[in-house]
Amino acid sequence: MKRKIYNDLLNWKNTQDFKPLIVLGVRQCGKTYIIDEFCQKEFKHYKKINLLEDTDIVKLFSRDESSEKKYNDLKILLDFDFDREDSVLFIDEIQKSEELISELKFFNEKHSNVRIICAGSLLGVKLARLNKPFPVGKVTRLYMYPMDFEEFLSAFEQTALLNKIKECFEKNESMGLLHNRALDYYKRYLLSGGMPESVKALIECGNDYYNYDLSKLTDIIEDYKNDMNSHVTNPSETLKIRNIYNSLSSQLQNASKKFQYSVIDSKAKSREYSLPLDWLAESNMVQICKCVKIPEKPLLGFVDEETFKVYYSDVGIFNRLVNNDIRTIILDEMKIYNGIITENYVANQLKATGIDLLYWKGTRDSEVDFLITTSNDGIVPIEVKAKENTQSKSLKVYYELYKPNYMIRISSKDFGYNPETKIKSIPLYATFLIKNLVS
Repeated sequence: MKRKIYNDLLNWKNTQDFKPLIVLGVRQCGKTYIIDEFCQKEFKHYKKINLLEDTDIVKLFSRDESSEKKYNDLKILLDFDFDREDSVLFIDEIQKSEELISELKFFNEKHSNVRIICAGSLLGVKLARLNKPFPVGKVTRLYMYPMDFEEFLSAFEQTALLNKIKECFEKNESMGLLHNRALDYYKRYLLSGGMPESVKALIECGNDYYNYDLSKLTDIIEDYKNDMNSHVTNPSETLKIRNIYNSLSSQLQNASKKFQYSVIDSKAKSREYSLPLDWLAESNMVQICKCVKIPEKPLLGFVDEETFKVYYSDVGIFNRLVNNDIRTIILDEMKIYNGIITENYVANQLKATGIDLLYWKGTRDSEVDFLITTSNDGIVPIEVKAKENTQSKSLKVYYELYKPNYMIRISSKDFGYNPETKIKSIPLYATFLIKNLVS
């Protein structure tokens, strides 16, 4: 399956700034697979190591020896000269060696010709809790997410449909009879989410959705739960991590959708749960959307750090956690969960395309789901609707206060624009294209 991060890896290879690359992302989003494929195709000489298996390498870097000696001994141990031209070393599960992470600074400063790619499970958590010095400014970070809807359509070999969506987005023209076909694929995406193994299982069952193997998502969730005792200080923190994760569907059902510690436990305090919440964010199991007090440039300069929403990192996992079955999703019978599932989907699509998750909350119970900074029209508010509901009270309030050039409503409606309300309609299946508007 094609992944857009492949182009980012190519850009890293072709840059003159030879820094080691660290690829971060939630477990099972496809990091190891795509890095392995990239290294095999793009380099003449390639060596992969896994520190869960290659324990001698962990021992090597734990020794009290010079960096140069460790560097040379690593070559001998691997029987691989990564100083050769057109060579790359892929270190998977690098979180098993804090010393090796720290030594990436030496690699960059003394052997900047060497190409090294690093990845690992819960690597983001590990980097946030290192005891050894992190090589600040000496490595390049690249973030990977579950497959977005564009990658999903590519996996189903729907190139013509994908091109049609892009064309209609660019020209703001109706999809016509193809609108319902695109919505059908959107529903399939809600079912599987963007995890490659889950998408693969959906492809393998063809159009017979009811034979889709939900156990793929169940297994991923179990792996996540097992991970929740990694890199934590005590069992109490593990319990808090799980409690936060399990509370998110209830959090998003609140009228305000604001994350509230009291939903976890009536006596819960932010100071008790801030570290467990950080753990979930650093593991990329959740995505945090921060509240903007005043929608002015730069948006990040007007964030209220105490007010935020938390989404699951994958909408397929969300549906599996709340036991939405295949029939409920395909026949669009989600009812109470419909709105928050849809909003979670949009958050995932925006995040996967590199857009910061930000929202605005005003008075009179008004709230705009997301804010973006566009290249030509300044700050644009985005409202998300699961159906074709055209009621946009919050957008009206926002317009009265801030007079944006236009506003966006993402819903099941076709492309369009209402000059009276200044609302641009974007179908749910085209959310990934909003990146084209961002500065």
